[in-house]
Amino acid sequence: MTRVNRFNSPVPDHEYLADGDVLFYLRDAVTQLLDHQQEYTTFGLIRYFAEYFSSVKNSNHVLFREYNYIRATPHNRASFIRVFWRCYRQIGKSGDLLSTLEYRSLLQLLCPDFPLEMVQRAARIVQMEDVVDCLMSFSDFLYALQLHFYYPEFLNSMLLIYQDLLAGKSPNTVIVPTSTSIDLLRSVAAENISKEKQQQQQDGVDPSTLAQCIDALCDRFKHSHPPRSCMREVLGQTNKVYYYSFLMSLAKHESINQTIGALPSRAEFLIDPEMDQDLEKLIAQISVSPSSNSSGSAVGGLKEVHRRASPRRNIHHRRKIEVESDGSTEETDSSEN
Repeated sequence: MTRVNRFNSPVPDHEYLADGDVLFYLRDAVTQLLDHQQEYTTFGLIRYFAEYFSSVKNSNHVLFREYNYIRATPHNRASFIRVFWRCYRQIGKSGDLLSTLEYRSLLQLLCPDFPLEMVQRAARIVQMEDVVDCLMSFSDFLYALQLHFYYPEFLNSMLLIYQDLLAGKSPNTVIVPTSTSIDLLRSVAAENISKEKQQQQQDGVDPSTLAQCIDALCDRFKHSHPPRSCMREVLGQTNKVYYYSFLMSLAKHESINQTIGALPSRAEFLIDPEMDQDLEKLIAQISVSPSSNSSGSAVGGLKEVHRRASPRRNIHHRRKIEVESDGSTEETDSSEN
């Protein structure tokens, strides 16, 4: 496969910078530098910028950052999902089932202001109804979270269209939301969730009609939506479409997962040899520590590590700690010695 040289690319410079969100990361890097001039000037400017963009490339840059930052670009969204998977994959291996609030607590260890609303939306996809207190497996929850965290604007717009179709409107009268109305979608969708649930239990939507509306919606969102072929494939498998069951099918769709590029396939969801080696070293350290409980399980030890790794100090102090691609830190390792 021939690789495109960005210096000889036919794509105009401004399009290349926009597509890669380069200016966004440059602004953030400069902002961080200006906010902590003394610390990073001592650290070295060249080394600072090198390590900043290295962390962006390795997807470690989203650790302990604010929610507005981790959702600001597609790369940040995918990076956060992958970091969450690598940090808590052991929960899936142990088969533990957790509640919505427990998953939110885990998310807030990595992003302190991660909103409950996003977690609840992922829970509704798994449960396919407006119930948020049931226990969920790690894999089901994470694939659902990935879908709604990566494509929230598109899915919120699709919900409004779905509700219009449920109300009996024809495709010609359904209003496809514009960019100016995106800010209103979250509150409107929240107000209509209970109404949508009651209607959904009685009847669904014609898949061909919904597919027609989705095509128009994709035209407005350009590339910020699941692949059209995947959505058409799911819609072609049923005579009636129900919103949350449709989202669950999308969340499980392997092609959509590959498009996002954050998580492995379901068959390899619990496999991560590099992470397993790191965990074995960590568990060995815990087992020889005088303060460790010899009767504690490996899962219990992992949970204890996550509690100790809770982000209590400011973000910029932690940035000095070298973060490996598996989401662990040297600070965590040293705390066990």
